Amino acid sequence: MQADLITEIGSKTRLLDAAIKEVGKRGQTYAQTERSYRVALAKKTMEEREKGTPVTIISDICRGDREIAKLRFERDCAEVVYKSAMEAINSYKLQIRILDAQVQREWSGCTK
Repeated sequence: MQADLITEIGSKTRLLDAAIKEVGKRGQTYAQTERSYRVALAKKTMEEREKGTPVTIISDICRGDREIAKLRFERDCAEVVYKSAMEAINSYKLQIRILDAQVQREWSGCTK
């Protein structure tokens, strides 16, 4: 039984390592989409100011622009993917802790 648990811990650890590598990639994608969105939004805001659009509605107009909305959607999707990778890491860590506690209980039972 202990060997099975230790094998399972090894398997979960490999999954955790892979998830950590993946979160780095997803984090970079999230940051890039955030940058693209913010740059495009700032550019559109300046264009609207130059056209004389009232300041009170510039934000709504800019965020309603097709390209800006598309970039925001891409940013939001990248954020969800990044956060799901973070949750996978937390899940694997918890699973490893549970398995480790089970191994510790079995080891302490062997010494009695």
